[in-house]
Order: sequence, then C-alpha cells, then structure tokens
Amino acid sequence: MAHIIVVGNEKGGAGKSTLSMHIATALARMGHRVGALDLDLRQKSFGRYVDNRRNFLEKSGLDLATPTYSDLPEIDPSTLQPGENIYDHRLSAAIAALEPGNDFILIDCPGSHTRLSQVAHSLADTLVTPLNDSFVDFDLLAHIDSDGEKILGPSVYSEMVWNARQLRAQAGLKPIDWIVMRNRMGAQQMVNKEKMGRALDHLAKRIGFRVAPGFNERVVFRELFPRGLTLLDLRDIGVKQLNISNVAARQELRDLLKALNLPGVSADF
Repeated sequence: MAHIIVVGNEKGGAGKSTLSMHIATALARMGHRVGALDLDLRQKSFGRYVDNRRNFLEKSGLDLATPTYSDLPEIDPSTLQPGENIYDHRLSAAIAALEPGNDFILIDCPGSHTRLSQVAHSLADTLVTPLNDSFVDFDLLAHIDSDGEKILGPSVYSEMVWNARQLRAQAGLKPIDWIVMRNRMGAQQMVNKEKMGRALDHLAKRIGFRVAPGFNERVVFRELFPRGLTLLDLRDIGVKQLNISNVAARQELRDLLKALNLPGVSADF
C-alpha cells in the first residue's frame, strides 16, 4: 500500500502548499512514484502549483520528475446509502485510484476545519504540520500563558489529531507519525524564537509529535510558484551557480526529508 503523507494545519498562510510541492517533487526526483491530492477545493494552491509545473515544462521542452496530481472524482449522490457522506466517498475513490501506481500519496489539506481534512488526517501514516514561528500560530496547537512559557492545554488542531489517532487505533492501523515543522523562521536568534523552541519541545513531549527543522523566510519560495518549480529544479533550468541563500534552502529541504524518516527514502539529492 502507498504511504500516505498528509500536510495539515487549520490556519492559512502556514506554507502548506509550498511544503507539499517540495516534498512531493523531492520524492519524485529520487525515483519514487508520488500521487498528489489537494483538498482545498476552492483555492487549490497545491493543484495550481502542479499545473504551473506541467505548463512550464511543456513550453520549455523539459522533462523533470513531477508528482501525479488528481482532482477528487465526482460521486453520484444516488449511489450513497442513508447517512453516508459524499466527501468521504470522493476522497476514498481518489486514494483508491492513486494507490496501485504510487509509492507515496501526498495530501495537502485546507487551512480550515473541513470534513475532508478530518478524514484525511485519520488516513495519515505521516502527518506534517508547518507552523509559522509565531505564538499566534502556536495557539493552534496549544494554549499558553501570558509569558509564553507554560502550556495551559491542547487547542483545536491538536484535539483533531488526537481524534484521528483514536480512529486509527480502533481500526488496527499503525500510529500517525506526527511532525511539526517550524516555518518562515528568522535568521537571528531572538527571544521570541527561543521561547517558541522551548514551548514546542515541551508540547512535543506532552502530546506526542516530533519537531523537524524547517525553512527560513526566503523570497525564492514565492518566486518559484508561477513556473511550478522547486529548489531542486534550479540547475535543470540553467541556473549554473546557486547563491548562498539557495544552497542553504536546499540543505533545509534535505534536513527536513531526513527528519521525516519516510520508508525507503534517503535524502541524498
């Protein structure tokens, strides 16, 4: 069966689509077969990222490894039994179609609580949660005191992940490997950054996730979207000399892939 990677966070602007594209493309470039789904049915940033890539490669005559993206299929409501949810069927049909031909299926979830996102989390073998380096975003995981030091209790997203873990346990499936990735970190060692690090380490032990090295704030991530490219594609499009920022960003991606510890994956690229 394909290993399912879910990129989830119920807050918009956390970098889920950029992260999804870089993980999926990195795996594809390493020779793994990767299927991809975008559950943000309105905005579809991840889906548009893949479309941008296909269009750019076609116009440029390039042949670069690309994840296989699929939209959720439509389901005839008349085929549903009483009480069945149409979105559950759309997601299960999409996964069933992708699973036979792929080693990994990466699912990008919307930045809000939806039925699709809730079900996807219960299907995750690996859950990656990008988190902007801010206590505003940290509040999605846990409530904290005014000093930013004491954890008062889990918040809405952590409770959803807990429910997903319970559903998997009841179904006899292996536990979710949950990784929280600090995203858009500043280069300087500031007091707030240090507090965030301590709070995440404390919370990780309390509710059971791993903290992975993330991405610093870099313009290059935003610049690559219109062409559907990732950091790993720069030399393939003629960039002969990577600048210091791009080299550092490639190393951040390599460190993240190592931290994910996906089955059969080495981060040598």
